[in-house]
This record gives sequence, C-alpha cells and structure tokens, in this order.
Amino acid sequence: MDIVTATREYESWLTRYTNLVPTDLETKHKIMASGPFPFMRATFSRWCQLWRDKAGHVADAPVVLGVGDIHVENYGTWRDAEGRLAWGVNDFDEACHVPYTLDLVRLMVSVSLAIDEDSLKLSTATAFAAIIDGYTTQLKRGATPFVLAENHAWMRPLALNSLRDPAHFWKKMLALEPTKSPAPIAAVVALERMLPQRNLTYSVRNRVAGIGSLGHARFVAIACYQGGLIAREAKALVPPAIAWTHDEAGSIEILYQAILDRAVRCCDPLVSLQSHWIVRRLAPDCSRIELASLPQERDEAHILKAMGQELANVHAGTEGAQAAIIADIERRKAGWYEPVVTGMLASIQTDFISWKKFQSDKL
Repeated sequence: MDIVTATREYESWLTRYTNLVPTDLETKHKIMASGPFPFMRATFSRWCQLWRDKAGHVADAPVVLGVGDIHVENYGTWRDAEGRLAWGVNDFDEACHVPYTLDLVRLMVSVSLAIDEDSLKLSTATAFAAIIDGYTTQLKRGATPFVLAENHAWMRPLALNSLRDPAHFWKKMLALEPTKSPAPIAAVVALERMLPQRNLTYSVRNRVAGIGSLGHARFVAIACYQGGLIAREAKALVPPAIAWTHDEAGSIEILYQAILDRAVRCCDPLVSLQSHWIVRRLAPDCSRIELASLPQERDEAHILKAMGQELANVHAGTEGAQAAIIADIERRKAGWYEPVVTGMLASIQTDFISWKKFQSDKL
C-alpha cells in the first residue's frame, strides 16, 4: 500500500470515531510535505504499518503500555498538584500496547531527522547512546518523576524561556477565532468540569495545533478568573492508530487515561479523559517544548538522556516491565537498534518523497 492510499484509508477509518475538520486536515497534508520530520510526526499510522515489516527480531521484546507516537518534540511541562513545575512526555494520543523497542526506535528516528534538518547539532551516535543510557539507567536505579526544582534545576532554563512568556502566550490565545457553530455538548461539558468554579463566564474558540492529531476538533474555553486569564482545551480523541493497522476490534480502547495513571510521573490535576475528549489546562508553562524554542546554548546529549529516562518512567508503569526490559536489553548486542532505525528512516524518506510529489501534483 502506497502512502497516499494508506493516508486516505486511515483518515476514512478515523471518521468512524470523530468528525474531522476538513480545513485542518488540508493543513496537515501541507505540513506533511514540508519536511521528513513533520511528515514522520504526522504519520504514526504509517509507522505502525512499516514497523511490522522492518522491525524483525527487535519487535520480539517485552510489551508495555507505551507512548506510540513518541518523538523528540513530544515533551513539555506542566504544574502538579503542589504547583511544582514538572517535565515529561506531553501527550499520549496514541498510547497502545507495544514492544518497548518501538518507542525507543521511534524516538531515535525522530532525533535523526531533527539532526538532518539541523535542529539538533550532535551526531546520531552520540544522540542514540544518550537515549539508551538514560533509558537503561533509569530502569536500573528505579523510575522517578522529573520535578524541575532541586534535582533537575539545569532543565529550568529550557522550560522557561522568552517564547513561553505569559504576555506572548495570552496574545496567541486571545487571537484564536471564536467558534462559528456551537461546540459538541460532550466537549462543552468536559470543558466546564475542568473550570475552577461553576457558572464561570467563558468564550469558546477553535484551535489549530499539533501535527499528528491535526484534523481532530479542538475547542478552547478562555475565561477571566480572579484577576487573570485561564484556558482549558478539549481535543477529540480516537482509538490508537495501531488498531487500524492490525484491524483488531479489541484495540479500540482509548488508553490515554490509563497511561497517565500508570506512568511514573507527577500528575497534572488538570488533565483528564472525559468520554472521547482529552481536556487539559493551557498555560505558558503547561505546553509542549519545541526544538526551535530551546536556548542556543544547551547540552543536547543531556537533554536526550533525560528523554530516555522519561520514556523509562512511562514504561515502568507496566507491571513487571522494569525487570523484563533490563533482562531483554542485556541479552541484545550493542547497537541492536541501528538496522531498524536505518530501515525506518529509509522508508520514511521514500514515503515523504511520494507524498511531496502527490501534494505538488495537486497544485
């Protein structure tokens, strides 16, 4: 199946579970043609297809409740119940049961693509070693959450920078277009449940964001509360793409809340799955960290090691996973991931070229 057909069939499958936004979907298609890295971020469904053919013995590994759509820009910050700044995986839209190796390889592939587009400056060998070191070290010593205070103070400048300034953030939020038609009742109910008090006056606006979930409806409630602005977003969720790839009726469960509950992390009290809507607080310090927003002076190997550690924190939420994964890694040869990373990169590049030509031919 070629990439164009695969994309059409997957999007048709999505319509069983949600009403896609045509204009947002067209935007996603254009972004997919802008470069291999955004293309990879937008096509986890295709990744699942390719993985079955390319992974080989690497897929023969302990199964965990994993992120699925992990990549180098799927990390961010939030405030926990104590008001502390926490850092970790930003969203779990594609949470699914997979070999732990799938998440590791996908993170490495994303890093390689980011290096190719000059968003990261280190070598792939150094980057991959940092990820593996962080992942295995964290599992062996015991998973612990990332709180950006006394233990991870080095990360605070990465999380709190000029692009996440409150004035800049709220200017963008207030520029969002008001909804032209009423939001679905389920989305409104979900948003109101996450507001700090009942009967709070708010406006509902449309938001276009992300890449992988671009095309899914997003609604943002903005209100003035006790002297300042607050925002809550409701995003439509669907079953993980792996359910489409494997055509498994038993895989249609949305596992977002399950992975939040199991992973070793400081919970964000304002993230909750309600029906088929994931609702979260939007704030300057509660958002994804993109590579372009990082300071020019940064220790990239240290950052990637932390990403590996955080991935271990997520996988450690699966009962018995820590010991099983450690044993599995220790039986593998050094560089066990390299052939699969190379194979997945080649397939992504081929698909990207085909998709870019398809988009160009449409003009």
